Amino acid sequence: MPVKFSLLNEDNGARLGRIETKRGNIDTPAFMPVGTAATVKALTVDQIEQTGSQIILCNTYHLYLRPGTERIERAGGLHGFMNFSKPILTDSGGFQVMSLSKNTKISEDGATFNSHIDGKKIFLSPEISIDIQKKLNADIVMVFDECPEYTKDKDRIKSSMDLSIRWAQRSKIEFGTNNEKMLFGIVQGGIFNDLRKECLERLTDIGFDGYALGGLAVGEPQDEMFKTVEEISPLMDKYKPRYVMGTGTPGDLLGAVKRGIDMFDCVLPTRSGRTGLAFTWDGKLNLRNSKYTNDDKPLDQNVDCPASQLYSRNYLNHLINCNEILASTLISWHNIAFFQDLMRKIRISIKNGNFQDFYNQHFEKLNY
Repeated sequence: MPVKFSLLNEDNGARLGRIETKRGNIDTPAFMPVGTAATVKALTVDQIEQTGSQIILCNTYHLYLRPGTERIERAGGLHGFMNFSKPILTDSGGFQVMSLSKNTKISEDGATFNSHIDGKKIFLSPEISIDIQKKLNADIVMVFDECPEYTKDKDRIKSSMDLSIRWAQRSKIEFGTNNEKMLFGIVQGGIFNDLRKECLERLTDIGFDGYALGGLAVGEPQDEMFKTVEEISPLMDKYKPRYVMGTGTPGDLLGAVKRGIDMFDCVLPTRSGRTGLAFTWDGKLNLRNSKYTNDDKPLDQNVDCPASQLYSRNYLNHLINCNEILASTLISWHNIAFFQDLMRKIRISIKNGNFQDFYNQHFEKLNY
């Protein structure tokens, strides 16, 4: 079946929508757990599905290096390889090339870098990145871009943006035509909104199935991120999904939804879970803290998840301080369930036309 996005309702700037794919629907605003190496760390796919997650993100860079494209393609793509039946979005590898690799050299052709695993020299180009994502059989594919570090050097950002646009054009050519998949363009431009607007206009001229804001959540203050989203989001095609890559905290999600964003991904729920940090409707809990040795309440009775309701804070404190593997599983499971509970309640509030009330009630408490 052809993939399509429908805008179902608007509540001031907030948007309610649905992406329909052959592997299932994605209700937006949507949060995508990150399955870096074809696994959402410490969790089974059944647990991920129990949280209400309708899509996950996997990393092209990591999967290209290990286990390699051929092994995954032989298994029928990522869905067969990791036994996950729902939609998958793959990033292009551009961010990891910048953030993880040593001695990265950028040219018009692409990026040459040393693997962070064994130092082996690797080359990625728009064509190679898209070819990998097609072999991974992702449902939503991202163009290959350069994601520069946070900087106020406008000339550096402009040069990077221009290159990313040329790479986006090449990505689209390599992607070709496939009405069962979506190809997203990535709007770069740093903190310079005139560059962001220019980039969006040029990407729109090329034409993509959705548009992402890249180069955010890379060190800029939250208010700068919100300012960028507030200025650029309304200029994006109203009838195509809008995605902020790599964000964020519950407060980031609320603030970006308010400003018109439909899709998010972040490693925060699972990375925090592995260190004993739990996100709840009452705020963030550091379960390593000794005060939880006397707390026999469940982690969060308001979240419909076994990890949230069946295990006490006292027990979780014991597990995390003993470095037991189960601690990572239970707290990560709860955290993703909490994020999905937040997104579900956001969607209900937009449907009912009272998102602003929901935002006012929860933003301060959840903006941690």
